Amino acid sequence: MSELRVTGVTAGYQPGRPVLREVSVTAAGGRMVAVTGPSGAGKTTLLRAMAGLLRPHAGSVAAGGVELRDRDHAVGQRVVLVPQDNGLAATLTAGENLYLVLVANGAAPAAAQRATAEALAALGLTEQAGQLVEELSGGQQQRTAVARGLALRGDVLLADEVTSELDAGSRERVLELLRSEARRGAAVVFATHDPEAAAVCDVELHLVDGRGRLTGSR
Repeated sequence: MSELRVTGVTAGYQPGRPVLREVSVTAAGGRMVAVTGPSGAGKTTLLRAMAGLLRPHAGSVAAGGVELRDRDHAVGQRVVLVPQDNGLAATLTAGENLYLVLVANGAAPAAAQRATAEALAALGLTEQAGQLVEELSGGQQQRTAVARGLALRGDVLLADEVTSELDAGSRERVLELLRSEARRGAAVVFATHDPEAAAVCDVELHLVDGRGRLTGSR
């Protein structure tokens, strides 16, 4: 099992104007951490720091005991990010968005094809595999992004508001798949504004004005 440890992180986008202030949290393998808080509280900023996309002004982010330097280093440490804006290539098909990333991460073509088909099926997207992303609905795009994140089978899975455009049935399916990732040993961090979605997690980190408060443990 892996672990993602955030220690005393202060981070932001402009010098002297931190979005996060001395935030600490540990996401252990096998468990789900919900990151909650009002809009502008720093949820996305925290996930960007966890993913190696944003270097903290102070403090550290470590995966498996190794401090992350940047996004490439985080990818090498098997930290997977499903971003809020889905991060898909609009002019590729849903299937190509998964397949090409898997091959780029070292999967053999046949294995990448199998993993692509399995991940899309898990999200109810088998019929959309050959459709261009730009032709998909917002909810289908969101599920495609989740499928890609699941197919990568990272040690750490970061998911940023990945249920915001989903109907109730699809939301439940995604939450169960995130729980399945935790059951196989991944550390799962799920940023959400939905209290019902947060309730399925083991720990909640609630952000207010860039500071975090941990609640719950099960």
